[in-house]
Amino acid sequence: MTKAALKKREFETLSQFRYQLRRFLRFSEQATRRHGITPLQYLLLLHIKGFPGRDWATVSELAERLQAQHHGVVALISRCEVRGWVSRAQGRTDRREVEVHLTAAGERMVGKMAQLHRDELLNPEGGFFLPQLRELQSD
Repeated sequence: MTKAALKKREFETLSQFRYQLRRFLRFSEQATRRHGITPLQYLLLLHIKGFPGRDWATVSELAERLQAQHHGVVALISRCEVRGWVSRAQGRTDRREVEVHLTAAGERMVGKMAQLHRDELLNPEGGFFLPQLRELQSD
């Protein structure tokens, strides 16, 4: 079964989504750097704080969330550890795993950054709106 070619409106929607995504990412890059944290450091803290069902994550889980190589995430964790934002602990159920936890300073930093990001997403002047692609398929 061959798929139907995309319609002009679908290209417009995809283009608009990529534009909005890039604008938001640019906002994030500027906001984080203004507050002394890199975008990747913020994402690491966010993924720890936002990990489903618990307040910590393993290195492997963070690598998946960041779509990054394990060794790169270990280096990122080390940089955040030096800044006092995270700590590591041996896995509770599997001693080969490493749990990454937020410190009090990390909690404050991710809270401040997440507030800025949420406010930007909710800002009507930011224009972040995504039509449902499934709706376009029925046209």
